[in-house]
Amino acid sequence: MFYSIIIPLYNRPQEIKELLETLTLQTYKQFEVLVIEDGSVDDAAAIVNSFAGKLNIHYYVKPNSGQGFTRNYAFERAKGDYFIILDSDCLIPEDYLQIVNDHLSKSWLDLYGGPDDAHPSFTPTQKAISYAMTSPFTTGGMRGNKKGIAKFHPRSFNMGISREVWEKTGGFIITRMAEDLEFSIRAQRLGFKSGLIPEAKVYHKRRTNFAQFYKQLHFFGRGRINLYKFYSNELKPMHFFPALFVLFLIFTLIVNAFRCPLWLPCDILLTIFILLIFFHAWLKNKSLKIAFLSVGAAFTQLTAYGIGFMQDFWKRIILKRS
Repeated sequence: MFYSIIIPLYNRPQEIKELLETLTLQTYKQFEVLVIEDGSVDDAAAIVNSFAGKLNIHYYVKPNSGQGFTRNYAFERAKGDYFIILDSDCLIPEDYLQIVNDHLSKSWLDLYGGPDDAHPSFTPTQKAISYAMTSPFTTGGMRGNKKGIAKFHPRSFNMGISREVWEKTGGFIITRMAEDLEFSIRAQRLGFKSGLIPEAKVYHKRRTNFAQFYKQLHFFGRGRINLYKFYSNELKPMHFFPALFVLFLIFTLIVNAFRCPLWLPCDILLTIFILLIFFHAWLKNKSLKIAFLSVGAAFTQLTAYGIGFMQDFWKRIILKRS
């Protein structure tokens, strides 16, 4: 089978260089690469062109329209039987395409997603952020594994779709704020078979500091409410967890400030939660530094997502009903 690897790009030339370098090492060779420059000021033309002799690569430049519509632009130009969507801040193991092809040959999926992990070369902060996004003690427990507590929906940092899925769905109908979740749910509701390929992991850099991570997760929280406009029944009780966590933190600060009777049980619960994250991260990464940073990353993730969620829940749902 011939694959089209689709990579939207916006002002990240150095990231695309590292990603393309990993693609040159793929053991499965039947693929093309489409890099779509989405209105970047700092473009990657020179870097992409330097891979012309190493990859079957195509470079396009278009006005900025967001990642969803940029992927549609690529779908229209792709020659593959199957499209694979990757984020530009990913590194791809050399057997990734072989794993995907072997799985699809034995057990066909019209739509698949794969998990993400931290690469050994990542900084301690990046590893902590990766932990927060995959931890069972955060919203990471809802995604990227067969034991997740929610139905698995492929995400666009590591997603594959058949050409038929593209033709029947027409691609992305929103370009930002949970556009990949909307697309996955719509494809599933059209009857396409979807699932997780657990071995088809990528190394996802995400953000390099907590400020950038906060901004990204705040956007994700808002995206969950944006998805509600299309599928109101997809807003489950578990999606309120980060918002409840934020409210619990505020309540704990208040009862401690005024020494109310509930300060002790609140502090105990918070301490248990911190220790669970710390020791789990320590066991996973074998590093005290990463364990400490993982606590900060987990709190950043839950707080940012919770605030973004509450902000748009109030504006888009509560105020519209009143």
